[in-house]
Amino acid sequence: MKCLDKIKDLQAKQSKVILEADVLEIQNPREFTKFGKTGRVANATISDATGKMKLTLWNEEIDKVKQGSKIKINNGYVNEWQGEKQITAGRFGSIELL
Repeated sequence: MKCLDKIKDLQAKQSKVILEADVLEIQNPREFTKFGKTGRVANATISDATGKMKLTLWNEEIDKVKQGSKIKINNGYVNEWQGEKQITAGRFGSIELL
């Protein structure tokens, strides 16, 4: 089994990230329309012992994850937006509550 990644070590465009973190806050979701479908997206701030970063939550993930939750991101993907690293479970990953 792969050992857990740490926030401070994550790099943009890194994939297959496995991370456990605490959810510090979740912003209000925004609705969007893409390819004729509506969806929701929200930014959360997560932390582990090594630092903090943004987590992008999509659709049903928004309802599952709450402020104060401890989560595990499996097969996450790190991207960079406006110079800030962000992580998302993306199409191939998952977020589980611990």
